[in-house]
Amino acid sequence: MRSLFLLLCFTFAVGLAAQVQGTDSLSPRLDTIQVTPVKSQQAVLSDIEKANQAPRPKFNPTKAGLYSAVLPGLGQYYNRKYWKIPIVWGAIGTGIGVTIYNDKMYKRYREAYIAELNGLPHEFSDIEGITKEALGRTQDRMKRQKDYSVAITGLVYILNIMDAVVDAHLFDQRNDPDLAIKPTIIYDPFGLHNSKAGLSFNYKF
Repeated sequence: MRSLFLLLCFTFAVGLAAQVQGTDSLSPRLDTIQVTPVKSQQAVLSDIEKANQAPRPKFNPTKAGLYSAVLPGLGQYYNRKYWKIPIVWGAIGTGIGVTIYNDKMYKRYREAYIAELNGLPHEFSDIEGITKEALGRTQDRMKRQKDYSVAITGLVYILNIMDAVVDAHLFDQRNDPDLAIKPTIIYDPFGLHNSKAGLSFNYKF
């Protein structure tokens, strides 16, 4: 009976020691938990300085201007401003289309005006009230519209070159990675107006 009692005490002591040892084995894991320190303002400013000093690709303003002069939008492609290419093509393409239309209408009324002066039939002969004065005024108006569309298209072409040159020149300037101006879509939260294209000013803290 005494031997059995000693055996039970020994078994209980071994089990208790094993539990204590298992609990202690977890303590190193709890001690290894690390907390990431919050960066100070000086550290953030230092990171910005390093980002500004990092090497970035350089663009030649002369090349960008020449590329846009040869093919509108090519300078923007050279400057890696790909989102501007559809805008340039759309603006110049619209100007060319309007110019072609106005030129076609001018020639149409011009031929009718000359035919009216010579007493010959033309496409507007069957319309009542069409006189040489009316045809003359209409052809003059279409000529003015054609001249305006040519001037506006030429202005857009020049702006395309200037945009490429300015982008290439300013790319070398200091850039804060936490500041950015990007194109965006402006939504109306109340649904009263349609969405509009615009620019967003982003600042990261």
